[in-house]
Amino acid sequence: MGRKRRKNQIKFTFLVEDKGEAQRATGERVELPMAKCKTETSKQLPEKLMEEICERENLRRALKRVKKNKGSPGIDGMTVEELQGYLCENWLAIRKELMLGNYKTKPVKRVEIPKIGKGLRKLGIPCVLDRFVQQATLQVIQRYWDREFSENSYGFRPKRSAHQAIAKAQKYIEEGNRFVVDIDLEKFFDRVNHDKLMGLLAQRIKDNRVLKLIREFLNAGVMENGLVKPPSEEGTPQGGPLSPLLSNIVLDVLDCELERREHNFVRYADDCNIYVKSRRAGKRVMANLTKFITRKLKLKVNGQKSAVARPWKRKFLGFSFTQHVQPKRRLAHQSIERFKRKIRVITKRTKAKSIEDVIKELSNYLHGWLGYYRFCQTQSILHKMERWMRRRLRCYIWKGWKRGKTRFLELRKRGVGKALAAQTAGSACGVWRLSNSPALNIAFPNSYFEALKLPRLLVIT
Repeated sequence: MGRKRRKNQIKFTFLVEDKGEAQRATGERVELPMAKCKTETSKQLPEKLMEEICERENLRRALKRVKKNKGSPGIDGMTVEELQGYLCENWLAIRKELMLGNYKTKPVKRVEIPKIGKGLRKLGIPCVLDRFVQQATLQVIQRYWDREFSENSYGFRPKRSAHQAIAKAQKYIEEGNRFVVDIDLEKFFDRVNHDKLMGLLAQRIKDNRVLKLIREFLNAGVMENGLVKPPSEEGTPQGGPLSPLLSNIVLDVLDCELERREHNFVRYADDCNIYVKSRRAGKRVMANLTKFITRKLKLKVNGQKSAVARPWKRKFLGFSFTQHVQPKRRLAHQSIERFKRKIRVITKRTKAKSIEDVIKELSNYLHGWLGYYRFCQTQSILHKMERWMRRRLRCYIWKGWKRGKTRFLELRKRGVGKALAAQTAGSACGVWRLSNSPALNIAFPNSYFEALKLPRLLVIT
């Protein structure tokens, strides 16, 4: 057993020059009382923080994580697969730069991806080496800082998830908080003030080498269309491992203020919902927090997307809630529309694909979708979506047959009576209407799609 473990371990030959290991942080996970949430009263991190970042086991975990995350190369073209070989040859020089506080980062590569709603989201892809150093830094800082974050913060934190945030919001509604103050921060990651962020970090981090390294990452600059733009005084580019933690450090100031005011709130990254008992109270909270966010955090609240409303009229992390006294989690309207758009693309008859290939592609998407959205408690919605999806597949098959004669023969092969097959094959009705006809339901019952291993949205227990 021991030999097998040693065989499966990754060889980290670039770490052999590490002299000793810094002491690890104590393993206790005792949460500080909420009254001590203020950053000014938080414990300082060890003075020799860089030694912990460069510690052997920490680097092992960082390399493993970067490899697991994969990702595209940065501006230097180095891939994740090439990183370990590069470190074997150059680690001593890199470590020296880190220990002396002289490490220099490369500009991040700007890429754009579609947003869940409309528009494009700008991401900054650091070089693989910079991602490795960021990951090693993240692991050490998070180990100390995470234990002092608010209990109501769920985004980008170990052992916390969006599902937990949604369940917490549901609990607040059950307790009679029937209005929500939904705060949306406009371009949050692009507007984080560097000086404000570095001030918060400096209150706890006394190792100037680490502060200088983080400042270096913030000022790395961006390469877009082959040109490097000068570093800005604000923004943490989305795409680097360190950015989520830095965003939580900034927004922890907001969490502390909400706790000081004894509000019922849930925050996941820059999505923050506060639950109150009346619209009047909600408007007062919205006005006060807008001033606080603008003056204290130097951020801007998006007036068009923020609102005081009923929880069932707003979405939170892809979900909404029913109006019952015991509210249930349901899919937000936007989540359903996004699901349908994706299914339409997969089942669009633009390529000559067999139904088996279409269902295979559909299954890959559904497995990921179900992993998140099966948290829904309203079974009727899932049932309707499942029926709609099967109708789309019947439409796909029907269009593929094209001619009336082919349609008649194919229906007869699948057990449809002669008269019904002739009537359906010669019908002038549209494809969508025919997809729910008796003939196509006989030819392609639910069991047909189950045999092709199409995942069920509705699981009956």
